[in-house]
Amino acid sequence: MTDDAAGAAADAPDEGAWRERLDEMRAEKDEFLANDPQSPIDPDLRADFEGLDYFAPDPAYRVEADVEVHDDPDTVELTVRNGTAERFHAVATLSFALPNAAGETVEQTLTALRAEGSAALFLPFRDKTTGQQTYDGGRYMDLHPEGDLAAVDAVTLDFNLAYTPFCAFADAFACPMPPTDNWLDVAIPAGERDPSLR
Repeated sequence: MTDDAAGAAADAPDEGAWRERLDEMRAEKDEFLANDPQSPIDPDLRADFEGLDYFAPDPAYRVEADVEVHDDPDTVELTVRNGTAERFHAVATLSFALPNAAGETVEQTLTALRAEGSAALFLPFRDKTTGQQTYDGGRYMDLHPEGDLAAVDAVTLDFNLAYTPFCAFADAFACPMPPTDNWLDVAIPAGERDPSLR
């Protein structure tokens, strides 16, 4: 999935175009996993790969988040599955609302992390689907805000783009685990499902 593709989905002008682009991106991801030399799927298993299992697209999980930039970011050390700890900078807090199981709107926050030397924001998270419908190590989202983050008041969070880290497919990959600040207390039935349940 390219940065341009993610941006295109987030900025789509209407729901129909958004759904169409999301379907295209999912097909591109499946094609990558099935055929690309960099795929995390064992080469001996790729011929039988039938594509990832996804939740149906749901615009309720495409929300605007307020951005609170941290002027003096804390250094966060994340436990890594199949590897050593990795350090990130906690550069911002994103605040947004999501529906809960009762259909009520619930305020949530995520800490946006940034690796040294990277411009992208890394959002590893867990929610109430983790370990049941989605991978037990959590899921990821990436954001690529344009310009200076301090000048950004809000960003679009599209949980339909939430993806499974590569360590779910092969032990050779090391994946940072979501910090407890990013354990959400709602179920987010959007994005990729647990690939082992396919």
